[in-house]
Amino acid sequence: MAGVALAVAGAAVAVGVSLPDDGGDAARAGTAQQDAVAPEGTVEAAPEEGEKGVGRDPLTDAETERAEKLAVAPRALRLDARDVEGDRGPQHLSTNLTEVDPALGAAAAQERRADVVYYDYRTDSVVTNTVNLDTGTVEDSRTDQGVQPPPSRDELTEAAQLLIADRLGADLRDDYRDATGKELTKADQLQLSGMVFRKETVAKVPSDLTECGKHRCLRVVAKVTNGPWIDTRALVVDLSDRRIGRLS
Repeated sequence: MAGVALAVAGAAVAVGVSLPDDGGDAARAGTAQQDAVAPEGTVEAAPEEGEKGVGRDPLTDAETERAEKLAVAPRALRLDARDVEGDRGPQHLSTNLTEVDPALGAAAAQERRADVVYYDYRTDSVVTNTVNLDTGTVEDSRTDQGVQPPPSRDELTEAAQLLIADRLGADLRDDYRDATGKELTKADQLQLSGMVFRKETVAKVPSDLTECGKHRCLRVVAKVTNGPWIDTRALVVDLSDRRIGRLS
């Protein structure tokens, strides 16, 4: 097959496959999802989750939802920022419990805080809002450029969709057809993994990918559902200007 290689799916997949090293990105971003076989026997239901965690407990679902609503409340962020599809509002990347600031007093250190991280595709910047869940306020907001956190599921889906539609995605479409007998038209036909493309990890950067690092650029790895890997890591999707580049 031309360009895009179909990897063999077999016993190795069942125990977990790590894709070839590409300079550290894969280790940071994690490997692609694996199909899991449910164990036999009775599984006890998880205990009911409370509305609020205690101390350094992970954020509950309720806390996560509240943190994300508070974090996107500032008018400028809601109206001026753009998400991965170009729609109004920033692209959510992650929500995590904030590390305790050693400078805080004992009472303040006990308060629950969350860092909510967004990517603004209008300005190519990462926005981190720190929310105090006890007071319901945004305590701190930081904007950084040239910073590239791991991609979100929505970003991987959009990157795959752009790749499928592009002329450089012809080999991907051909390999999917060979593996399934069907046409590949939508990203949800694939199991996706991926990583941020860091141009310093390759010897020669094509001219159409020189803005990566400033732009949001991803390498997508695809897997046919219940089938083989389709290795597309030679293709880089620049989500900021919505075009595809190929590494030599």
